[in-house]
Amino acid sequence: MICFETGPIRPPSEATSILLRITRNCHWNKCAFCPVYKHDRFSIRKVDEIKRDIDAMAAIADKLGRRVSARSGSRADRSAVIDAVRSLDHDDEMDGECARQMAFWMCHGLQSLFLQDADSLVLRTEQLVEILNHARAAFPTITRITSYARAKTISRKSPVELKALRAAGLNRVHIGMESGSNAVLSLVQKGVTQQEQIRSGCHVMAAGMELSEYFMPGLGGRELSGEHAVESAKVLAAVNPTFIRIRSTVPVPGTPLYRTMTEERWTPLTEEEKVREIRTCLERLDGITSTVQSDHIMNLLEDVAGTLPGDRQRMLEPIDRFLSMESSDRETFIVGRRIGRYRLVSDYVPSHDVEMVRRDLVARFGSVDRAILEILPSFV
Repeated sequence: MICFETGPIRPPSEATSILLRITRNCHWNKCAFCPVYKHDRFSIRKVDEIKRDIDAMAAIADKLGRRVSARSGSRADRSAVIDAVRSLDHDDEMDGECARQMAFWMCHGLQSLFLQDADSLVLRTEQLVEILNHARAAFPTITRITSYARAKTISRKSPVELKALRAAGLNRVHIGMESGSNAVLSLVQKGVTQQEQIRSGCHVMAAGMELSEYFMPGLGGRELSGEHAVESAKVLAAVNPTFIRIRSTVPVPGTPLYRTMTEERWTPLTEEEKVREIRTCLERLDGITSTVQSDHIMNLLEDVAGTLPGDRQRMLEPIDRFLSMESSDRETFIVGRRIGRYRLVSDYVPSHDVEMVRRDLVARFGSVDRAILEILPSFV
């Protein structure tokens, strides 16, 4: 059976990427807010095993490609790719799920590869370079290779090593900054300092890679809200990453952060308070050219998106429009957004149906804020 291994998660921006598992789970695995990997053992896969997975991907792509060509005369025919996958049966030598993943990738041009799981750069640089070279040899169509990485791991790589990875094809890195505040980083056990965040981010950018830094509104709780927003902006302004991705904090049952909340040692922010934190952060992002993206369903305001400095006012407009609403309208928008009635702030018009849902949630949970706190973990 021709197959390859994949891990559990990827960034939303890697939706059209094929997933290549380099490590299993997370070697740090202590972040208080993270529900992923908590009961899974970390391991590094052997280079030969990973290269065999790449070869399996290539074999599946070739087999599907030949079937597609036989049907339509072109390997780029999307409908023929879909038909080829539908024709698979249980006796076929290709694993069905792997074939479906490869077919999806073929439909998107075999262009982007995402390295899993949480921190692929924990591998020795020469090992990762060998893997990257093998992947690009198997798929010359690849134009982007991306990975999650811990700032701590990056800070231990020399500039020469990072440039070697860039030369081998790694051209985008996602770092979970989460916060720039040392107090918040300590609170949530990130295992990294503000200065290490800045140094690692600057090293990635200097190596010529694209960098996505993640900012988590609400992570400091009410106790550290102001410091969290201001210090996060300080790190982002120092690094000037390619992308700043907003990921609103959601305390998930079973995580240390959720336990801290139930013990009343950390007070979660309301949706409105998270929006105010985003505004505070945006106001302080001077002298940079990052693209801000609110590309996750956990975020209340999807329309806070644009490129600094020119789009700053355009990004502040939906924030200010939301904050200027009457409190009842803000609550109705929050509920409507969470049940899929509204996508953008500009979509908002009072709705009797959404108002009925709002009243029901208040009756059941005591307040909209409490209801959202209970509902949002299902979005993670």
